[in-house]
Amino acid sequence: MRKTVCDLHAELVRNNLVAWTAGNVSGRILGEDLFVIKPSGVSYDELTPENMVVCDLDGNLVEGEHAPSSDTAAHAYVYRAMPEVGGVVHTHSTYATAWASRGEAIPCVLTAMADEFGGEIPVGPFALIGDDSIGQGIVKTLKGHRSPAVLMQNHGVFSIGPTPKAAVKAAVMCEDVARTVHVARQLGEPLAIPQDDIDRLYDRYQNVYGQRSPR
Repeated sequence: MRKTVCDLHAELVRNNLVAWTAGNVSGRILGEDLFVIKPSGVSYDELTPENMVVCDLDGNLVEGEHAPSSDTAAHAYVYRAMPEVGGVVHTHSTYATAWASRGEAIPCVLTAMADEFGGEIPVGPFALIGDDSIGQGIVKTLKGHRSPAVLMQNHGVFSIGPTPKAAVKAAVMCEDVARTVHVARQLGEPLAIPQDDIDRLYDRYQNVYGQRSPR
């Protein structure tokens, strides 16, 4: 998991989702009440599997020579409250964070949004960093919601998934659709997709699209 989480941070850089040392990926260690997360304030160029840190589900450092990410309490709260989550990602990606700064959900006006998010990308409440307040907002917003991503007001994107890779994919897709819908709004009001069609698109993408393991 140290190597997986370390390698996935390169995807944040490659997809232009982060600047300087901002942003982080974490991954739950299966069978343990532990997760791996990026160390605080360490350059992406300097990240290695060895300097990833291990924390318990209360956010306490268990293993590692560096202090954990300043967002550790938020990640820990998500893992405690949502046992189905295996990975959490946080970015300040430009277009999605612009929507977050307005406290505005991204409407479902693209088939790619219906596929990946099953509807709009919602906005979570404003919360200060430092304790688990952000985590509480993430959980409150995403529990019972199809979207694996939330725009935390005035802050940025948090995304979740059954694996760290799935959470990174959600963060990448969130920025992609945030940019496209922003551009569309410069031309006029985008057309909403009817809910029945959103449901059909979501079901197909989640259950039919892609390669399936042979039975």
